[in-house]
Amino acid sequence: RFIPNPGHKPGFLPMFLGDQGINTVVSGGMGAMAVNLFNERGIDVIIGAVGSVDDVMDQYLAKTLVSTGSVCEHHEHEHECGEHN
Repeated sequence: RFIPNPGHKPGFLPMFLGDQGINTVVSGGMGAMAVNLFNERGIDVIIGAVGSVDDVMDQYLAKTLVSTGSVCEHHEHEHECGEHN
C-alpha cells in the first residue's frame, strides 16, 4: 500500500511507520542511528538498494534483495555512504 511521506523529523519515521504496521524498510543508504531506531520498533532495514523501485521491489518479493549492511557516516561537514552512489 502507498503511505504518503509525512516529512522528515529526526526519529519520527520509525515510530510513524511502526504505527502503520510496516515491518521492513528498503533504502539506498541510511545512518546507523536511523537503522537502530527502526530496529527498536521491530522494523527490518535493507540497505544498499540500487535501481528502479519496480526492480528493487521485484528483488524483495523474490527474496533476492540482500542488505549490504553498509551504513552512512557523517564526519563533520563531509558525508560518506560507503559504496553508495
